[in-house]
Amino acid sequence: MATKKEMEVVKGVDLKRYMGRWYEIASFPSRFQPKNGASTRATYTLNEDGTIHVLNETWSDGKRGFIEGSAYKADPSSDEAKLKVKFYVPPFLPIIPVVGDYWVLSLDDDYQYALIGQPSRKYLWILCRKTHMDDEIYNQLVEKAKEEGYDVEKLHKTQQTDPPPEEEGPKDTKGIWWIKSILGK
Repeated sequence: MATKKEMEVVKGVDLKRYMGRWYEIASFPSRFQPKNGASTRATYTLNEDGTIHVLNETWSDGKRGFIEGSAYKADPSSDEAKLKVKFYVPPFLPIIPVVGDYWVLSLDDDYQYALIGQPSRKYLWILCRKTHMDDEIYNQLVEKAKEEGYDVEKLHKTQQTDPPPEEEGPKDTKGIWWIKSILGK
């Protein structure tokens, strides 16, 4: 089997500009993620110590599932956008930290859309600041993923509602599927 080339990762990401809410436009489905999960999104907040607070949310059967974690640069001396994301299992009992990779493979100059992958190439996310993305941009990101060795046939578009759901509502804190997906299991 031919060895896949090293993935090209974005350099010089301004983390302050990257913070805020991102909507999941498409991803590789995870068998741990609710099949009917919709309005999936991530909200990033920069902490004073330079780490990032991560809040991942999805709605399934009218219930909000969420998990919180933190992200940090894998190598603080590198300008490559290779982050580590850490969640605790189980989410409500911080005992065992679970760490996964979060590599920014593509990011536009205005920080409006991003392509996120992992070295295993088992997981891929297309994120956008809005709940919908132009087909042309979407297709460019899919093409970029293909160039980086991803099987883009596995991409599944995430259902987003407009306007997005409010924070409040019935909560379902079983966030185990996020942990499994970030680990590429």
